[in-house]
Amino acid sequence: MATRRGVLAGLLATAVPRLSWAEAGNPAFVAAAQDPAGEHWLHGLSATGESLFRLPLPGRGHAAAAHPDRPEVVAFARRPGHFAMVIDCVVGQTIARLSPPEGLQFNGHGVFSADGQFLFTSEVIGKTSEGRLGIWDSARGYARLGEVPTHGIGPHDVKRRGDGSLVIANGGIRTDPEDRTKLNIDSMEPSLVYLSTEGELLEQLTLEPGLARNSIRHLALGPDGVVAFAMQWEGDPAESVPLLGLHLRGEPVRLCPPPEADSFAMRGYAGSIAYDGARDRIALTSPKGGVVMVFDGQGTHRFTWRRQDVCGVAVGEAGFVVTDGLGAISACDETGLHPLTRGDAAWDNHLIRIGQA
Repeated sequence: MATRRGVLAGLLATAVPRLSWAEAGNPAFVAAAQDPAGEHWLHGLSATGESLFRLPLPGRGHAAAAHPDRPEVVAFARRPGHFAMVIDCVVGQTIARLSPPEGLQFNGHGVFSADGQFLFTSEVIGKTSEGRLGIWDSARGYARLGEVPTHGIGPHDVKRRGDGSLVIANGGIRTDPEDRTKLNIDSMEPSLVYLSTEGELLEQLTLEPGLARNSIRHLALGPDGVVAFAMQWEGDPAESVPLLGLHLRGEPVRLCPPPEADSFAMRGYAGSIAYDGARDRIALTSPKGGVVMVFDGQGTHRFTWRRQDVCGVAVGEAGFVVTDGLGAISACDETGLHPLTRGDAAWDNHLIRIGQA
């Protein structure tokens, strides 16, 4: 039998509908940018690159994490960072400003749990660059619950896999907490780490000694549990090394070098990565090289397109969408780069697709 309290609770739930991304204009992407006056913003973008909204940031942004259900975005500062802004994209207001505990720094990336209750943030101990994964409860106003080790130095990107577990890119570089000077290039040990949502170490992958200076930085998830990872080479620039790796838990890593003619196009630096599972394509970008390089799901190079200062990349409706520091947003497919919009926003490193972990 229904109780009076139960009936009232039901009426209240009916009377106060839960806001969704539709109320925020159904953005397809979010991205940080700087305007000509030097102010920093987080933009919500349509599928064709139009800015649907922009919200101020207290400093240069980097990546972001979109809540899977609510129209909320957490915008992260460029590393080493001291702010993460939780933004209500409907009313355009900051609803929480997160700061890491004393001695820790945000490292540019984060991801929500599948149900949206928990936010996981990549962090480092400032003095040592030892990795930590911060845990925040969005149901309690983003209260800090604690942190767990990432089992490596300098974690950067973190993604949620289909089974709910997490994969972390430990870059392996110890940096000065003030000026980002790299302190341990001769003893780097980058790693790919899989953690349960409780922080249990499930698997750890390291590269062979000859590639120990290849910092694992950014991640993209493919079908059937495949993790694609982008790297940045800290060794001799005259050496040609692969900047794309593929990994499936329990199996050896697969490194994916491009043809010799393209081997130096990215200048040893992959700035972002996206995996289009529906079209069996992986895109790497390099702002230093000014290129977008696309591989198939087996790691075979397909084509390379050039665009100055290109970095942000995400899966769009008909292929990849890329952003650059000159204000352009372009579609990318087998036929080339095709301008969608052009403005005065200098887009930062990442283009985040709404609804993708």
